[in-house]
Amino acid sequence: MKIKNKVLKDIQIEGIAAEGKCIARYEGQVIFVTGVAPGDIADIKVIRKKKSFLEAIPVAIHRLSSQRQEPFCSHFGTCGGCKWQHISYESQLHYKHQQVIDHLERIAKVPIPEVSPIIPSSETTYYRNKLEFTFSNKRWLTKEEIDQSDDLDRDALGFHIPGRFDKILEIDHCYLQPDPSNAIRLAVKKYAKEHDITFFDLITQQGYLRNLIIRTASTGEVMVILQVAGDDKKVLTGIMEHLKETFPVITSLNYVINTKGNETFHDLEVVTWHGQPYILEEMPLPDQPGKTVKFRVGPKSFFQTNAKQANELYKKAWELAGLTGNELVYDLYTGTGTIANYVAQNAKKVVGIEYVEAAIDDAKVNSQINNITNTVFFAGDMKDLLNRNFIEKQGQPDVVITDPPRAGMHADVCEVLLKAAPQRIVYVSCNPATQARDIALLDEKYSVTAVMPVDMFPHTHHVENIVLLEKK
Repeated sequence: MKIKNKVLKDIQIEGIAAEGKCIARYEGQVIFVTGVAPGDIADIKVIRKKKSFLEAIPVAIHRLSSQRQEPFCSHFGTCGGCKWQHISYESQLHYKHQQVIDHLERIAKVPIPEVSPIIPSSETTYYRNKLEFTFSNKRWLTKEEIDQSDDLDRDALGFHIPGRFDKILEIDHCYLQPDPSNAIRLAVKKYAKEHDITFFDLITQQGYLRNLIIRTASTGEVMVILQVAGDDKKVLTGIMEHLKETFPVITSLNYVINTKGNETFHDLEVVTWHGQPYILEEMPLPDQPGKTVKFRVGPKSFFQTNAKQANELYKKAWELAGLTGNELVYDLYTGTGTIANYVAQNAKKVVGIEYVEAAIDDAKVNSQINNITNTVFFAGDMKDLLNRNFIEKQGQPDVVITDPPRAGMHADVCEVLLKAAPQRIVYVSCNPATQARDIALLDEKYSVTAVMPVDMFPHTHHVENIVLLEKK
């Protein structure tokens, strides 16, 4: 029987599955459903048939789940962000906690202790310190707009529609980043429209305005980075001066001339028009009341996008590391040295390793501005740099803190850790699935003795997790 495009009636939505989709079943088949909540009873339309599962969307919901709440954003359902707005925060935390347990049990398949309660985010809106907006002359139109008129303003400054690189959703108000983020974005668009500045066409690669990045810090400093497609000094001067005069709160105003086929700018020059080429972020130190560690965040720097919750994350990692001041610590995937500098005052020495050379430059600066002298940083591919010769030169680590990207650690890195045999490995992960895979590789010599999930991104399915591995 052909099932694609068929509407299945009165389907019970059972729970949350991978990537934040909900799960249901029909005649023994697993169905992944978007746009619903666990506990809903809905009619769903099958849109895709795979070998072992179906994918579906709701066409009618007959009974709403008790886990539901009213979404707060007018863009919910169209925008690709904050997809769990319709689920209560308490329920979100429950499913994230369970997600960590499921991955460890099904993938790692090693004994685990009781998983600690997930640490909730103190802020569930306006918690991000960085947002990236795209200009486009191909604004996403609703069906109502298409039906109403052919003469519509197609320029947009906002977010990509899920699955469409060429369509941008115009954002009226975003609940992710605090002021002055919304005001700056709206002011840039208003100025561009009033001065007939063209918005970029992502298909033809024509137009002037490409991309806008806004970064904010807990110190109150604000960075703006505008990407444009050419060096039109008159147009560029007008926009930059308008932002400088309208928003004196901007402490780092920058632009990038980008004529490439994509919006990445790590290989391009960033020109500072006004202020400093960085903003300053700071975090309180866990065992020294009143003291903070400061970080310079440049246009190309990586920094945790939920800074307040990152402090909770690092504090838990520091606690699990159990540092007494005598340990040699390796901080793998150190980025701009955030964790390395955070724990340095409780360690004998910290060795940071990171693939991105520019990030290592930032890490060294961050040590300097905090008068930290017991850190050293190295740039290179982790699986190539971290080897026996490196450990012989730098010393055998007592503690390893590792915070890899979503792909997790390379198998070669796990093998080196087994040979280096530190007493403790504190594994911080933004992807519990790959973390669980790596834990299985380390099981030869290490036991999981603590698991601490942390919610960094409310209203999304993403969860951060910290695992302590101790030598058997």
